[in-house]
Amino acid sequence: MGITVHCDIVSAEEEIFSGLVEMVIAAGSEGDLGIAPGHTPLMTQLIPGPVRVVKQGGEEEVYYVSGGFLEVQPNIVTILSDTAIRAVDMDEAAALEAKKEAEKALANQTGEFEYSRAATQLAEAVAQLRAIQQLRNKLR
Repeated sequence: MGITVHCDIVSAEEEIFSGLVEMVIAAGSEGDLGIAPGHTPLMTQLIPGPVRVVKQGGEEEVYYVSGGFLEVQPNIVTILSDTAIRAVDMDEAAALEAKKEAEKALANQTGEFEYSRAATQLAEAVAQLRAIQQLRNKLR
């Protein structure tokens, strides 16, 4: 059994994960981050994307977060996000449809506000698909 640290993944609605982990991998604003026990304390912004959690004993779980913040303290890693979903609970067909709709809205833009919203929706749909793909790769 490896060395562990406590991790909490919290959305605006609920705590989605709380437990001991050997590693957390998340999509930070400056690139992917790998957090292991003993990591230097930090706080960073997260972009929409997958969060991989290697639980105590080596089992992996994948989550999607819509962005937010990751904080590392000596004994705890905390991820705060407006939306956090277990990848196994995500609907791939809905994410593909959202991506298609956002791409169509970008092609038919009529104003800056609509462009910004469509670009955000496209980024979130692509990030959800990345989380689903990471889950698939883990299951192989």
